[in-house]
Amino acid sequence: MKFRALLRSSAALWTVPVWGGIVAFYFFYALHLQDSYEEVITGPLWAGQQVALALDYFYAFAYSITLGLATWEGGRLKRDRVWDLAPSRPRWRVAGQALAPAVGAGWAILLLPVVMRLVETRLLPTPASLFPLGMGMGIVCAYAVVGCVLGHVAPRVIAAPVGAAAAFYVIAKTSAYSDPIWPRHVSGQLSTSIAFGEYYSAATVLVPLLVAATVAVAVAAWWSRGPRRVPLRILATTMALGTVVLSARTASGWGVVDGPVSAGHASARCVGTAPRVCMAEAGGAIERLDDVRAEVTGSLEKLRAAGVDVTVPSTVTDGLLYERSRIRPRSTTSTWWLPLTAQAEAAGPDGRIAGIRYAVMLSSVTFPCSFPTTITSDAPTAWIINRDAALLWAAYVVDAQDPYLRWRADEYAQFANGPEVLAKVRERAEKGRTLPTAAQRTAWFEQEKAKACRQMPKRPAGGHAATGSQGADS
Repeated sequence: MKFRALLRSSAALWTVPVWGGIVAFYFFYALHLQDSYEEVITGPLWAGQQVALALDYFYAFAYSITLGLATWEGGRLKRDRVWDLAPSRPRWRVAGQALAPAVGAGWAILLLPVVMRLVETRLLPTPASLFPLGMGMGIVCAYAVVGCVLGHVAPRVIAAPVGAAAAFYVIAKTSAYSDPIWPRHVSGQLSTSIAFGEYYSAATVLVPLLVAATVAVAVAAWWSRGPRRVPLRILATTMALGTVVLSARTASGWGVVDGPVSAGHASARCVGTAPRVCMAEAGGAIERLDDVRAEVTGSLEKLRAAGVDVTVPSTVTDGLLYERSRIRPRSTTSTWWLPLTAQAEAAGPDGRIAGIRYAVMLSSVTFPCSFPTTITSDAPTAWIINRDAALLWAAYVVDAQDPYLRWRADEYAQFANGPEVLAKVRERAEKGRTLPTAAQRTAWFEQEKAKACRQMPKRPAGGHAATGSQGADS
């Protein structure tokens, strides 16, 4: 049968309004429910992230509609007695031709939102960014095979709609699983989130694809005929069961939305030396790179002029390049990771970037001890007042007191005497600022740091840098 005639007679063609309407509705409404068009295109824009977002709503639809259409076509092959009319033709070739429109419909449900999203954001995809699309298209083929067999063993009028609805419910329901967790990662509905600069690792997309493929092969083997069908069925079933078990064991060690990803792929642009400042090119604020470096170097110079012992890093790198902090490398004395793009986008009306100065201050000021990474409501406040007064003094030096005070006010809110603590911090910092000479102000700053360490209770603690990083990122 010619393809044009095949297409005209296929259920995939006359169901276009159904699955085409689904694509249009979920793309133009659900996909833009939280973010407006203006927010989408302002960035940061990353092809891998946009492809993942575009596909998120459509996996279950693509698989279920493909299953329903393939079941209908499989039932029609049985009804028309195609195998009796052409017994010499291989079954897989006849079935493949009949299922091509159903597979095309499933592929279209996945391809259309990806293409529209990339056009909308004006991004060019990379091969790695299309991994989830390739996975979904492969799983669509597996569902077509299962649907064809289902149409041969059950009445298509019942099996097609029931199979499609059941597949959609089961696949969509896996996103709510937390115990056991493996169904989230093997169903083909990717539960792993993608951040800027990340791609899915091979395991994340191969596990669901292999599960679907081996199950489809086993189903096809039981439908096959010929003298070797029994050993073929046993081999295919064994492979499918082994793949499902191994995949479930592998995926059980993944997080709820944190399957394996590969990070740090976004390109950066750098300027200057000592420090060399680098920002994400696709972050949406790269045009302010020179301004950002000026804020970094200016803050370092002000702190050193005020007597703060600052070790100038060789590189200051944009935290957006490793957007998720759990994956991001730790800052060292030679390399700082700061939220450069995030703070550049949040610049004030005067164009100055207080958040950059604030982040530089937090990374520059060190203490002769380590502080707890979090503060509980029952924590003693004496050391907190001394520590924060020293930091507020340094914030005034670089003109970053406003973001610092906002952060501390939020943290003090858990204390019953939060306003009093903040008032004491401001009072002590003002005392240090009003000392008559620069030497006295620097001496007060060092004494305040030492006093904070002396008054801190002895208990297991993390480092001050973690607390400071939280404030900088906010």
